[in-house]
Amino acid sequence: MAVLLFFGLAYPHHLHYQEQFQLFLFDRTYVWEIVRHPGGVADLLGRFSTQFFLYAWVGTLIIAVLLSAVQLLTLWLIKSWTGKTTDGWLYGLSLVPSFLLWLFLLDEHALLGGVWAVLLTQLAFGAYILLPKGWIGRIVILITIPVLYWMVGPAWSGSHYYRYPMVTPYLFYAAWLSAFIIPLLVYVFRKWISSSKSFAVTFCSFALVFALMGSIVWKNANFKAEKAMQYDFMARHQQWNRILETINAEKPNNQIGVTVQNLALAMHGMLLDHMFDYNQNGILGLLPDVKTDATSPLPTAEAFYQLGMINVAQRTVYEAQEAILDFQKSGRCYKRLAQTNLINGRYEVARKYLTALQKTLFYRDWANETLPLLGDEAAIAAHPEYGHLRKWAYKENFYFSDHVTPEMLERLYFSNTDNRMAYQYLVAYYMLTGDREGYNKFMSTIKR
Repeated sequence: MAVLLFFGLAYPHHLHYQEQFQLFLFDRTYVWEIVRHPGGVADLLGRFSTQFFLYAWVGTLIIAVLLSAVQLLTLWLIKSWTGKTTDGWLYGLSLVPSFLLWLFLLDEHALLGGVWAVLLTQLAFGAYILLPKGWIGRIVILITIPVLYWMVGPAWSGSHYYRYPMVTPYLFYAAWLSAFIIPLLVYVFRKWISSSKSFAVTFCSFALVFALMGSIVWKNANFKAEKAMQYDFMARHQQWNRILETINAEKPNNQIGVTVQNLALAMHGMLLDHMFDYNQNGILGLLPDVKTDATSPLPTAEAFYQLGMINVAQRTVYEAQEAILDFQKSGRCYKRLAQTNLINGRYEVARKYLTALQKTLFYRDWANETLPLLGDEAAIAAHPEYGHLRKWAYKENFYFSDHVTPEMLERLYFSNTDNRMAYQYLVAYYMLTGDREGYNKFMSTIKR
């Protein structure tokens, strides 16, 4: 219940963050490419589970069940190895591996495949304990060792426990070891351990470990990152009203939050009237320079897309996907790349992304609904989103700098003066930079 409530109420957008940086395909080639490597089974199970993180409460339930299973198996191993009752003070020890895994999962780069690796290893050890003694047991062990190696990978360098390939997740390995060292220590010192079936002793054991580890989890949770992920999530799903409600309750003070805040204001036609009611970060809060990472470019790409800067949005999203540290693809990025290519009339490229999304669980319906639009110019023109974005897009080729300039926004506005988004962003640009001369020149031009 603690895990469920924590990730569901305090940390849901970390789960959304995990989901958007993978693309699980129900495809034989995709599955084989994963499972053929050492640790592939744990990796596959982790990716399969992570796709459900699109819905945070489903994701929290999965994590809660997995961590509870680790705790119960640790408890069972203690009892099986030592012959001691698992009531009393031993109960609290069984919580430690699960709490360490919980602490590990606070990191947005921690992957669920690691939790599955621990669970599969525990199950293998449990099966070993139940094996009959003698030559049959030895044969089964000889067969099991390579199978376990294939399922969870080598103990210290398994594939896909952490998104940074070159970083060693020591906290994860501490959790993995604790799941076996704790039962082993109890076994070694079993002669000096007295069992107790007292409910009071069991409850005190539980409460002590829960209070200590729970406080460590809370203190190490990155709520600042959670807030930034919340703004990114709302922009991704175009929840403009919810964004306004959120910024009115608490003004954002990070770059992603300010970028999304200004985009929501512009979508409601309120940017020029209300932008200074909120925190601003100069032009970096309007259209920030695109960085070479997978996270920060996406809110900026959303602004480019809504402005009608389709090619720039496409390039930004593509580069963000290529910057994913473990070289996976992204369901979020595939969907946007399908949209930008559809708007630009590159239907075969759009078809490639849509065909891939048809092999997913949660993007399949959208892909099936979008495929009939390919090549149907009348349907695209009548579409409430793609139609006006195609009209707003640049009509002529020109050199595009890595830094958004007022000249680029002017060119966008004058390509279609119905584009009020471009007008708001251009005037806001002049206001944030204090460029009175540029502003006066632009206003005199549109008044002619």
